[in-house]
Amino acid sequence: MDLIGKFKKGLSKTRDILLTDVNELFSMDRKIDESLFEELEEILVMSDLGIDITMEIMEKVSKKSRKLSTADELKEVFKDELKALFPVKEETLLNDPKAKPHVIMVVGVNGTGKTTTLGKLALKYKSEGKKVLIAAADTFRAAAIEQVEIWADRASVSIVKHRAGADPAAVAFDGVEAGMARGMDVVLIDTAGRLHTQKNLMDELRKIKRSVSKRMPGAPHEVLMVLDATTGQNALSQAKLFNEAVGVTSLALTKLDGTAKGGIVAAVAKSMKAPLKYIGIGEGVEDLQEFDAEIFVDALFD
Repeated sequence: MDLIGKFKKGLSKTRDILLTDVNELFSMDRKIDESLFEELEEILVMSDLGIDITMEIMEKVSKKSRKLSTADELKEVFKDELKALFPVKEETLLNDPKAKPHVIMVVGVNGTGKTTTLGKLALKYKSEGKKVLIAAADTFRAAAIEQVEIWADRASVSIVKHRAGADPAAVAFDGVEAGMARGMDVVLIDTAGRLHTQKNLMDELRKIKRSVSKRMPGAPHEVLMVLDATTGQNALSQAKLFNEAVGVTSLALTKLDGTAKGGIVAAVAKSMKAPLKYIGIGEGVEDLQEFDAEIFVDALFD
């Protein structure tokens, strides 16, 4: 199956809503009038795009509509405006010898698919011929260390772990140190997603980041936040909190195949001003896909 086919399959719930609502809205014989815009606005809000972004996109579409004659033409303008919501991805430093290993700190609330996403990334990098090491720095959940071990074994990559309850910052420090000593290309750091209080968690994540930077100036090179698409606008609130604490640089949105509210994809990317690098559109390893705004929007409508 090609990439657009995978996107269509994984986004079937979202497509069901858009294809019945939006494509009906943009039918060839539909006039561009106030009622069309009201219906479009309602669909966007219901898709979890959010009020602010909906109003922004509606204003732009409305202005451009004055030069159009059919609703079908308006659909193309609408698609272009959706694509424009996504920040442009920058090339990572994976192949920069000055920043070797490339250190990625993976953060997110427990239950979002954080550790699974980390494991799938380990497999992805390994399949590209890169030397990968995982640091099991979520030491507060014994099951988290075991889960990371399973992924490390599955991907045949190195792992640095301490006992349950050990200092997470020390594990991260040791992971980066081992990555440097062993000539690794990538170090993936798993982190906790829940502590006794929100403040405890954020303090712990800041400490990990400081520890990593102390061992390797400039690291972590990425702070990848994993979000669960099915939580809708809650995902946006989580992203903002984590961003304030550790400066999120890229995003992964999981469980997109489990929600009909695909607008959250654009809402998170636009609000965070951080590139959406990966989306999860199924349970399989191959269902963690590199995000492409063009393919994503086209898959929703074609």
